[in-house]
Amino acid sequence: MRIALKPVDVLTLAFVGLLSALTLAFMTSIPAWGWIVGRYFMVALSLVALAAYTCRSDTWKPAVYLYYFLPVLIIPVIYDSIGDIIPCIRHYYFDDWLIGIDHAIFGVDPTVWMERLIRPWLTDTLQLAYTSYYFIPISLGVVLVAKRKHGEFDKAIFGIALCFYLSYAGYLIFPAVGPRFTLAHVQTTGLQASPFAAAIQNTLNGLENTKTDAFPSGHTAVVLTTLYYAWKSGEKKLFAVLLPVVAALIFSTVYLRYHYVIDVMAGMLLAAGTLWLAPGLYRRLSKLPDQPQDQLHNPT
Repeated sequence: MRIALKPVDVLTLAFVGLLSALTLAFMTSIPAWGWIVGRYFMVALSLVALAAYTCRSDTWKPAVYLYYFLPVLIIPVIYDSIGDIIPCIRHYYFDDWLIGIDHAIFGVDPTVWMERLIRPWLTDTLQLAYTSYYFIPISLGVVLVAKRKHGEFDKAIFGIALCFYLSYAGYLIFPAVGPRFTLAHVQTTGLQASPFAAAIQNTLNGLENTKTDAFPSGHTAVVLTTLYYAWKSGEKKLFAVLLPVVAALIFSTVYLRYHYVIDVMAGMLLAAGTLWLAPGLYRRLSKLPDQPQDQLHNPT
């Protein structure tokens, strides 16, 4: 059976392989190691099976689209899994360092200083902007596929996935829970969120198994990377729509107390590093044999 993997597939398999090796190396410290490795195996198996299926001439078209957007399903699974790994192998968190860096730069805790800006309407607006993180990369993918810009789609999804995986590596190396936990005792007022915004916050807190994801700010890195690919792929209208949303989202990360300012700075550097690294790595992985020519590239 012929199996043709796209560069993003190879990248995902490599990252899943690294996480599997890490889990097995620390299996005595990770009670759920079998479940974690099993999840990684199912991710790899599903990816390879779908890649093989979409190479057939009689592929069901919805399956082709599922293959294109498979990272939308895989990335949350990987993100959730590292929440079961980090607390078991990393017993020191870097929040004190990050708080100290913010203090050294600004002379205050930025989340405390921002209390003077708090307005219920602003909190609600910024909570929506923060939540848009989950939809911004998808919006770019949908637009590119709808316009049949499949080459641009492949490069964008590769770069965005790379940004996600590098941010996850950051969480493993520099675990930190963020100011909403560490600075709660010095905040003098709440965010005055409406019941709707509070419900969003509680839902996100409940769904996020990974709590040590402050440094670097993945929200900042991923949306900036997506914004770049929107511009580079020629989607100027989408870029114009996303630009204010991205700006509000980045501001919201500190205002809503999810991140220290140094996390946001690191997220910006991560985005820049991703965009520097991605083209060369994409070209290298594109030279692997049996690159896919699925039905979206060659419609019948």
